[in-house]
Amino acid sequence: MANPSAEKALGTTGVARVPVGSAESVAANIAWWDADADDYHAEHGEFLGVADFVWCPERLREEEARLLGDVRGRDVLEVGCGSAPCARWLAAEGARVVGLDLSAGMLRYAAAANVATGIDVPLIRANAERLPFANGSFDLACSAFGAVPFVADVAAVFTEVARVLRPGGTWTFAVTHPMRWIFPDDPGPNGLHVTGSYFDRTPYVEVDAAGTPTYVEHHRTLGDYVRALSGAGFELFDLVEPEWPDGHTQEWGQWSPLRGELFPGTAIFRCRR
Repeated sequence: MANPSAEKALGTTGVARVPVGSAESVAANIAWWDADADDYHAEHGEFLGVADFVWCPERLREEEARLLGDVRGRDVLEVGCGSAPCARWLAAEGARVVGLDLSAGMLRYAAAANVATGIDVPLIRANAERLPFANGSFDLACSAFGAVPFVADVAAVFTEVARVLRPGGTWTFAVTHPMRWIFPDDPGPNGLHVTGSYFDRTPYVEVDAAGTPTYVEHHRTLGDYVRALSGAGFELFDLVEPEWPDGHTQEWGQWSPLRGELFPGTAIFRCRR
C-alpha cells in the first residue's frame, strides 16, 4: 500500500495489525500524506489531471457517469480532496465547491493547481470527523478515495456529512471495494489468492521502530458501511462497482487488468439525506 520514499522519510520498519483510534489515525495520515505528496503526484498526477473528476483506478469519470447529477449552481463539498482536481472540474461545471483535506502537503498541490488552472476552489484543512461548516451548508458532498478509508470513526464522518447537507442532499463516495481486503495487496498472480478474513476489521497499520503508526487504513464490510450510513440518516439508493474497461492496461498499486477482470476494485456508494 505504501510508497518506499515516504516509508523511509517516516522511519517505517514494518506492518502491524492492531486497533488504532482516531487520534493515532489522524496523526499517522497527516504525516504520511505530507511525506508522500510529491511522489504521489509524480506517479499519479497525469492520471488524475488538474481539473478532471476520476472516481477510481477503473477510469470511471464523472463527465460520463454523472453520479452527482447536474451540479450547476449547487453548493458542493469534496471530502478528502487531495490536490482537488475533482473540485476544480465541478467548479468548471458551474458548481460552488469547497475542497477539504487533512494534509497540508496535498493542499499545497491543490493551491498550486488553482493558480495554474485559474480555477480558484476554496481549500480547507480539517478532519472529516469534525467538519468546520454550519448545518445545511451544502447541496451535495462527494469523495473519490478521500478521507473515508483513513478515519477510525466512519460513523462520525457520515454523521458530519449528513449535518452539513441540506434535506434531500446527496453523499457519493468511492472506496476500495471491501472484498479486496481478503487478498494480498499485489496486482499480479499472488493477488488472486485469499489470505485474510473479510470479517477481520483490524486496520492495516505501518509502524516505525518505536511502534508509532506511520500509515493507517481501515477496513469495513459492505454491511458496516450500510449500517453506518443508515445510522447517520442516509438512504443508500445505489452501489456502483465499476468494471475494468477493455483496453485499460495501466496498473495503479494493487489495481490491474488481471485482478480487475475477476473481481471489483472499487465501491461507490450513492446516498441521500
